[in-house]
Amino acid sequence: MIRKAAKQRANGGGPDAGLEEEIDALFTLPLAEFTGERNTLAARLKKEGRADDAARVKLLSKPSVSAWAVNQLYWDHRDAFDELIVASKHFRPASTRLAGRVAGMRDSLDARRESLTKLSQLASDLLTEAGHSPSPDTMRRVLTTLEALSAYALLPDGPTPGRLTNDVDPPSFESLALLMSGGGHVQETEAVPSRRSDKSTSKTSEKAPTSAEVRRIEEFRQAKIAAAKSSLQEAKTSLSDARAKVQSSDAAQKKADAQLKEAEKQKRQAESLMQKATAAYDDAASRAKSAEAEAREAAREVENAKRSVDEATKELESLLRTSPRK
Repeated sequence: MIRKAAKQRANGGGPDAGLEEEIDALFTLPLAEFTGERNTLAARLKKEGRADDAARVKLLSKPSVSAWAVNQLYWDHRDAFDELIVASKHFRPASTRLAGRVAGMRDSLDARRESLTKLSQLASDLLTEAGHSPSPDTMRRVLTTLEALSAYALLPDGPTPGRLTNDVDPPSFESLALLMSGGGHVQETEAVPSRRSDKSTSKTSEKAPTSAEVRRIEEFRQAKIAAAKSSLQEAKTSLSDARAKVQSSDAAQKKADAQLKEAEKQKRQAESLMQKATAAYDDAASRAKSAEAEAREAAREVENAKRSVDEATKELESLLRTSPRK
């Protein structure tokens, strides 16, 4: 039976609310149970005459291990997940009239980095508890997806958190830059209008972004660079650890090779001794066999001699009995 979804729909009603909760519940399950429960739900919906809903459910793909981990962060650690989204949304311009630097940019970067670190550790724990290996590659894909979701928080349409089936790539820089410059709309300025026509002014505004727009785009670019540097440093640390493990493994391999070589030497010596012992045994067995044959032959000769003695004795006694008396 599918567990009740961790998240309740905000609208709380409508004909599809129950189905949405059941779909949410599928993505809260252990990964091994997803396919079976999805098929069970689709079969029930079809039996109830809801063919379209059944087809929709049937098309849901089983999440990858890394996507599953990010889904569980959304369902089971919502506060930590929301902290990342809130930190990322601080990069959104408060208004199309905003001018000047974005307040707290460095604080937002630090908060975002701390949230990513916290969520990565939680994801590692979730994977371990569920029997999945939090390998470096899996954790890299988890972190990439988290960073992508935090970036999509700046855009109106993005992946649905909690229902991911695959890893998510970050949005293009052009998309983010468009949002940072006001979502593609022409910004109004507070300067005194020139004597040019409205049409000419609009065309000029469309072609030349304001200094505030340029600053916001540059600040966002610097934020992405800072995040990339942080990821690079983490990757370098992982690489250093991996190299240390390789060196340790090489040393262990060399020691094992030396032990194997010594064991092979001892094996050859044992085989040589075994061959000599076998030859000695075979020689002794052959000698024993010959001695046994000689013993049997001697026994036969003894018997023959005994019979000869008996016959001679009988013949002598007979002669003595038949000799003439004096």
